[in-house]
Order: sequence, then structure tokens, then C-alpha cells
Amino acid sequence: MSDQVNRFLGDSIGRTIIKLLVVSLIVGFVMAIFGLTPWELIYNFRDFVIHLWRQGFSALGRVGDYLILGATIVIPIFIIIRLFSYRK
Repeated sequence: MSDQVNRFLGDSIGRTIIKLLVVSLIVGFVMAIFGLTPWELIYNFRDFVIHLWRQGFSALGRVGDYLILGATIVIPIFIIIRLFSYRK
């Protein structure tokens, strides 16, 4: 059982707890420097989702435009490269 827990955590329980404490301290320090709070991050994420919903996912629709625009250049270049490498 202990071996399975160590494999899941990637190290022993004690070392994992110490690593998590150190990383938590560093992240908390950086968040304090920038004036961020956990609630502020949650509210900002919630506001982002609400804004995205209200925009009717128009921002995500642009991804398809970018995909087609890039494919008009990438696919012909890919075919040309494959043709030249096929001859060797």
C-alpha cells in the first residue's frame, strides 16, 4: 500500500509534503506581491466565462478563420517538402 502511495505521489509522503509547502510559500509570496487573492482569481475566471458566453463564442469562431488562413500556407509547403524528400 505504501509503495503505491509513493508511486502516486512521486516520492515519499514526507518529502512530498515538504515540496508542497515550499512551492505554496513561493506561490503565496508571488501572489502577495501582485496583490492577488484566491477569491479574486475565482471571480476573474467566472467573469471570463460569463463574458465568453455573452459574446456568443465569437472569439472561438476566429480560431477557425486562423486555421484556414494558416492551412493555405502550411499544407502546400508540407506537400512540396514531402515530394522533394520522396525522391531521395
